[in-house]
Amino acid sequence: MDVCKYVNASKCSVNAKSMECFMVLSTQAQKISIATLCVLFGALCIFENSLVLYLIFSSPGTRKKPSYIFISSLALADLLASIIFAGSFVNFHVFKEADSSKEMFLLKLGGVSMSFTASLSSLLLTALDRYISISRPSQYKLLVTRKRAWAALGVLWAMCVTTAFLPLLGWNCCMLNSACSELFLFVDNNYLSTWICLVMALLGCIVYAYAHVLWRAHQHVAYMGKNQVQVGKQHARMRMDVMLAKTLAMVLTVLVLCWSPVLILMIYSIFTKLSNHLRKVFAFCSILCLLNSMVNPIIYALRSKELYSSLRVLFSQCRRKLRASDDNPEAESAPRSSVIET
Repeated sequence: MDVCKYVNASKCSVNAKSMECFMVLSTQAQKISIATLCVLFGALCIFENSLVLYLIFSSPGTRKKPSYIFISSLALADLLASIIFAGSFVNFHVFKEADSSKEMFLLKLGGVSMSFTASLSSLLLTALDRYISISRPSQYKLLVTRKRAWAALGVLWAMCVTTAFLPLLGWNCCMLNSACSELFLFVDNNYLSTWICLVMALLGCIVYAYAHVLWRAHQHVAYMGKNQVQVGKQHARMRMDVMLAKTLAMVLTVLVLCWSPVLILMIYSIFTKLSNHLRKVFAFCSILCLLNSMVNPIIYALRSKELYSSLRVLFSQCRRKLRASDDNPEAESAPRSSVIET
């Protein structure tokens, strides 16, 4: 059957029949593909974002800057998204294991929603940070302080947690006896519409901020081209702003490309019934969100000079330790042998 017949009949039951239409992978090849992509992207995402967090907080020069505080929030959100999404997605679609209760399912779904929403919101704060840095460079340090940056992150995460767990708190189609989503079990269609509007609003604000940032960056490049004789701290600051603006524009481009298919299918599902084919397409498109979380730290490492320099120092230290252990293999065994002798 093309359209699931159990959605309206047993929409609040936690059993194999009620979840059958949401477990859309029917062939072994599809399950292997999803599992491989989730494990590969998830493992790389965990490693890369953990590395970004370590590089930021291990360096006094980066952990004190508001720009990198916002980037660390983005890395944390992507790290949580990779852990929660990959685990729950494989467990549900590949192993076809139903959760013990409706609350447990909504808790996992809320964790995924919270992580991805926090990732997008962190990008918005980063875009606003660059917006202020370029539009008001002389007042930047007064306007964007560490205390304000941490306060903004506190408000951001509180908003993301509250919004993500509203279905668990009661805004679901079981409690309200309303129309359920075609894509997410127990989720009310009105809540899904609200969440989509929130995401679209965040994307719109990010696009507006970056449009201004890139316009000012273009002006800075043209100005520096006409005034090559002017050098100094302000000149270096302009170059840093231009580089970071281009970096974050790349992040935004990747974000839009990865999220557009998912958002389009979500919007389409609100107005019409979905076939099994479209449900499978949505399952594979969801992996693009995990891909976005994996690509973000790669862009930082390639485009951020401070993080790239810290990464090179870290790799150099690791190589020196490996060479030292290879050149003197008895050093590690000496303390152990002395203990045995005594």
